Amino acid sequence: MSTPEERMREMGIDLPDVVPPVASYVPTARTGSLVYTAGQVPMVKGELGVTGKVGAEVSPEEAAKQARICALNAIAALKAEVGELSRVVRIVKVVGFVASAPDFYGQPQVVNGASDLLAEVFGDAGKHARSAVGVAVLPHDVPVEVELIAEVQ
Repeated sequence: MSTPEERMREMGIDLPDVVPPVASYVPTARTGSLVYTAGQVPMVKGELGVTGKVGAEVSPEEAAKQARICALNAIAALKAEVGELSRVVRIVKVVGFVASAPDFYGQPQVVNGASDLLAEVFGDAGKHARSAVGVAVLPHDVPVEVELIAEVQ
């Protein structure tokens, strides 16, 4: 069985640097065998590529791609905390926040962008409980933010 890092290489995914905090928090917090990531926004090399509300300025398909970037940033934070991703026993919970136009109801499909990546990288250990929440606005006017809880060895 391949490791999460090997699967990422096979998929052509490079793990980014950990997104530095933009306020008073840390990227991860560990208690016992659980690691909580801070909410991750779709930052790529220090830049936000997409802003706006899903269902208005941002399509659901583009928002799902942005959720995937958020999950990749969460994986980077997780790896920085535990060293090797093979130490991840399970992704326990994912919470996705979707900045939504008032008449947009497809939050679960947007957050699938994050969930699908986690399943691809971690296999069965990437299957998780989840909440997909529509909100009025997110930091920096991003369309989506994702946080996760992982059980580690």
